[in-house]
Amino acid sequence: MRPMVLKRRGDFLRVAAGGRKWATPGILVQAAPTPPGIPPVSLRYGITASRKVGNAVTRNRAKRRLRALAVNHLPLVAAPGFDYVLIARQATASRPFTALIDDLNAAVSRLKVARPKDGNG
Repeated sequence: MRPMVLKRRGDFLRVAAGGRKWATPGILVQAAPTPPGIPPVSLRYGITASRKVGNAVTRNRAKRRLRALAVNHLPLVAAPGFDYVLIARQATASRPFTALIDDLNAAVSRLKVARPKDGNG
């Protein structure tokens, strides 16, 4: 199942006020429970990059990389029922993609919003 995208400013502000965030060298991850009325099995994410990240070309590259991370790797590690905001940092555009994957895994596990491990493995 493909995650849903947060687009409204209010959703970003709600997740930021949720109080759960973790910064790694390549990414800052914020998490908050999904509000009532939305199926808790869904996974929702938002992406942002401020001008501190760099010029427009650098910000767009960082956002493309975060989008690929959110679509391909976030559903594997993140628990459903939470909204996630991935915030680009200056190193996001130039950091190796495997390091960004490790950053995402570390942040999600430190926030204690990781998908439960299967008992099979």
